[in-house]
Amino acid sequence: MTDGLDSDVASADDVAKRRDDVAARVRTHAGEMARELAVLQGGDYGQRTFETDDGDWTLKYEAGDVQYLRYEPSSGSEIYVVSSKQPPEPGPFERALEDYDAFVEVFNDHIESFEGLFDDAATELPAVASAAELAAERDRILERIREVATAMAQQLHRYDGEYGTYRTTVSGTRWELKWDGDAVSYLRVGGSDGTYLLSQYGPAPAPEVRRLVGDVGAFVSSFNEDVADLEADLSRVSFETTT
Repeated sequence: MTDGLDSDVASADDVAKRRDDVAARVRTHAGEMARELAVLQGGDYGQRTFETDDGDWTLKYEAGDVQYLRYEPSSGSEIYVVSSKQPPEPGPFERALEDYDAFVEVFNDHIESFEGLFDDAATELPAVASAAELAAERDRILERIREVATAMAQQLHRYDGEYGTYRTTVSGTRWELKWDGDAVSYLRVGGSDGTYLLSQYGPAPAPEVRRLVGDVGAFVSSFNEDVADLEADLSRVSFETTT
């Protein structure tokens, strides 16, 4: 009953070494295909499936190198010919290699099918219109608005404190001027989600300036009216003393 204990155990070292050598060669070869596929498809990662008569091969790449090469035969289980997890089993690996040449041929046909793709592509493109004059006019208008808003900020600083926000409504839209000392922090139209005509972050878009510039005069007039009303109210204040 124990005679088998004296028998030598067959070694799988030779088979595993041969498998590992072939797998390393396949990985290097598949890595070359992955780099070519990455160049063609663009991007840092992606995958593509190639169909042969006997199955489907899926090549996945990342950062210009192969992530895995999977073979799905017409019948039977899928085989990871190249994988980051573990080497393939010798039997399934050998089966996949029988179709490997056909896979490479299909891959090469795919790459070569793009030859001459751009032969008739237009290389003479229309000149791009310059926005320099438009931007300069936008900046000129905004500079004038800033001058007026700064004058308002100076008056607000004089009679309403070191900093604050002046609010009014023009054509049904809310206008807000925030000042800090004699300087304008921002001029915003349309509430918190509105357009900053003036701010510290950069000029407003030209279309928005064009849309709103016509109401700047009404905004200033509303401010002047508010100041005039305040002056009239203050003029009616009297102090009576008794003796």
